Formats: sequence, structure tokens, C-alpha cells
Amino acid sequence: MELGRLEYLQALVTEFQVTDSPEAKEQVLANLANFAYDPKNYEYLRQLQVLDLFLDMLTEDNETLVEFAIGGLCNLCLDKTNKEYILEASGVEPIINCLSSPNEETVVSAVTTLMFLTTPQSRQQTTALPVVECMLRFSLSANRRLSNLATLFLEDYCSPPQVEEARNLSKHTAVGIPLPKD
Repeated sequence: MELGRLEYLQALVTEFQVTDSPEAKEQVLANLANFAYDPKNYEYLRQLQVLDLFLDMLTEDNETLVEFAIGGLCNLCLDKTNKEYILEASGVEPIINCLSSPNEETVVSAVTTLMFLTTPQSRQQTTALPVVECMLRFSLSANRRLSNLATLFLEDYCSPPQVEEARNLSKHTAVGIPLPKD
């Protein structure tokens, strides 16, 4: 049974790599992101380099691929080995870039992923000033899901001086990351 699981995941990865159809790529990536939810699949997904696939997809122009890739990373990063891999693979920056997506699901997954990736070693990067500024803006959003998540991020992952610095900086600038569309 376990061998069947690995073979099935391998078939999905192969299909993603060989298909030219954008719709097929989206469907396969969605399936891989769903499989990333189950800890039984973590080792197989690492073995098949699906973490790299998800990280690579974060810079695609296709918003649906980005949504599924960040969703997959969000599912995987609760695992310590996967978290370390993402951090060592310089995954925080492309995840931060997902905060500017017009897609609500992408933004919510990116915020959640940053929360899951925050460690004493990564905190400086995951709570950098531009991220804190962005979370302040998100905390004011009419979208309750996004505002609640951003408020939680600010309260649980940022220090009061970080939040104050971002608040003061935000008062002096009109430039910012746009809120996702509903």
C-alpha cells in the first residue's frame, strides 16, 4: 500500500512535468497541495522534490499555480524537516512576495505560512519591517479572515517596538502592498 502511495505521487509529479496544458498543471498542483496535508506523505514529497516544485511555482504568472503552491507549502511547513528545508532554500522571500497577490487564498496561505516558518532564527526575516507594515494594513481590511489573521500575526509574532516602528513608517508613506480582491 505504501509503495502505491509513492508511485501515485511520482505519477502526479511526472504528469506535472510533461503536460503542456495549463489546466492540467493546475489540477495536478492542486492534488499535490492536498496530499501535502497528510503527514504520511511528507517523506515521499521530499523524496520527489515537491517542496522545490512548490517554491518554483511561487514566481509563476499564473495566479492559480501560485495559490496551489503556497497552499502546499503551508500544509508542509508544520513539519520540522520541511520547515528547515524551506528556510534553507531561501523560501521566505518568495512567500513574502505572495502577500501582494490579488488572490485572497494566496495571501491567507502566505500569512499562515510565514507564521508557521517563524523560529528564533528566522524571525528577523519573517517579521521584517515591510512584512509588519503589510500586516498592519491587512489588520484594517474589511475582510474579517484577513484582518483577524494579520492581527494574530502582529500580536503573536511581532514585538511591540516592531509594530510601533511600522506604524510610524506607515504614517509617512502612501506606497504599500495592495489588498487582495474579494
